[in-house]
Amino acid sequence: MRSLLVSDDRFYRTSKMLPRASSLTRPQVHERVKYECYCLDHALGLVDDSLVTESARRSEMTSATQTGTAPRCDDRVVLDQWHPLGSIEQFEVGVVYTTTLLGEPVEVTMSGDGRPFVRRTRDATAQALPTRLQYLNLWTSLGDPPDELFEVAEFYEPDRRSVHTGTIGVSTSAPRAVENFLDMGHFPFVHTNILGVEPHTEVADYQVRVDPDTNDIWATDCMFWQPMAAVTATGGQMTDYIYRVPHPYCVLLYKSCPADPERMDVIGLFCQPVAADRIRACMLMCLVDDENTATVIRRFQQTIFGQDKPILENQHPKRLPLDPRAETPIRADKVAIAYRRWLSDLGVTYGVIPGTG
Repeated sequence: MRSLLVSDDRFYRTSKMLPRASSLTRPQVHERVKYECYCLDHALGLVDDSLVTESARRSEMTSATQTGTAPRCDDRVVLDQWHPLGSIEQFEVGVVYTTTLLGEPVEVTMSGDGRPFVRRTRDATAQALPTRLQYLNLWTSLGDPPDELFEVAEFYEPDRRSVHTGTIGVSTSAPRAVENFLDMGHFPFVHTNILGVEPHTEVADYQVRVDPDTNDIWATDCMFWQPMAAVTATGGQMTDYIYRVPHPYCVLLYKSCPADPERMDVIGLFCQPVAADRIRACMLMCLVDDENTATVIRRFQQTIFGQDKPILENQHPKRLPLDPRAETPIRADKVAIAYRRWLSDLGVTYGVIPGTG
């Protein structure tokens, strides 16, 4: 059988070669997005992974996924969660894929009838790990996961476009990535002329609650001015946002749908924790969009993520501090404060710096 090493290190930004987005007209912004995505397609290969020999796999696995230095997870809360391993489409029949989950090397194979087999690499006699094929991703767990994954009802609506928009390696912790996803304040400065623009920098007050039945975090009544809220947008608009955190390392965004004002598009970020300070970010979009191809949708989302990636990788410490005194929040960080408190209440210790209180 062939062996494939999941590589996370071929994604990079190209915006240094382009003029600042704040100086561009709308048509030029579209051209910039198209050019950046053209470069991303070649840098990332739309997350097609490099083929290596079986002998090369063993020598490269340590450097590519840091399996030799990453300690294995002993956090029971995290071990008992479902975690994504990437798009279902990437797993071809007859190929052995190697990746790392929570510091543990795992192998993935797909049977001819579409059933996945996942096991720990260290032990050739190890029993199969539990698996799920859901939301266009393969999921597994190193512990005792719940019977069901969190529900995304919109995924099953027949007129929606559900697209896996990429699996990208990032040198940061899963909680840092989730918290960045929850932050509206960076839109005008990081996603200039796309998700935000000066002087529209204010984050209006919004509501945060934890659902007593599901224990999901919800941030509602979020609004932000966006010049190009989605691929289907034809002009700037005040965009409604709803954030939901149903899993320590997964987050969902429901936002205004330009194609149908009565509905909301859904964007999901599902983090595979490779190590305590490294992830593979799996991205899902469930859109009301009968105009754009899957490639155009992927390119738009990869451009946004390409702008976030260097920000995430330059945040220190890479693990998220849970002590409320560790970093100074502002009013706009209300949902981030709730997320950190929620992680503490769950007893999560992996990917975070636990509080001392």
